[in-house]
Amino acid sequence: MKILIPIDGSKPSVNAVKYVVGLVRNLRSKCAVTLLSVHDDAGLNHVRRFVPKEQIDDYLRELSEKQLKSAQKILNDADVVHSTVIAQGHVPEEIVALARKEKFDLIVMGTKGRGGLMDALVGSVAQRVVGAARQPVLLIR
Repeated sequence: MKILIPIDGSKPSVNAVKYVVGLVRNLRSKCAVTLLSVHDDAGLNHVRRFVPKEQIDDYLRELSEKQLKSAQKILNDADVVHSTVIAQGHVPEEIVALARKEKFDLIVMGTKGRGGLMDALVGSVAQRVVGAARQPVLLIR
């Protein structure tokens, strides 16, 4: 089973990693776990006029690496073999695109549970992934 875990550094995303550790232990088949960190760089367009692209890319990569650390530690401590992917772009689209391209069987991700009105107006990453993904999506609080 191939499992994709998008990580944003939030407590629910760390809880998703912990859930996957238990899931991997309970499954009798081999599991391939991939952590994904995506940052939307569209908000940095105004900065691009003053800062070289390489510096922005380095900053986003460092931010991703920092967010991935706690998830990697949990998986390492549990002896769960995993890989990491760092991407830039529209977060829900990048999650779904990677899941399709690499043919993941399951996406396990945290949800922040912002609440009805805010989600209705803006929409959450989790809701967009659930709506667009072909594979099952398991949401963890």
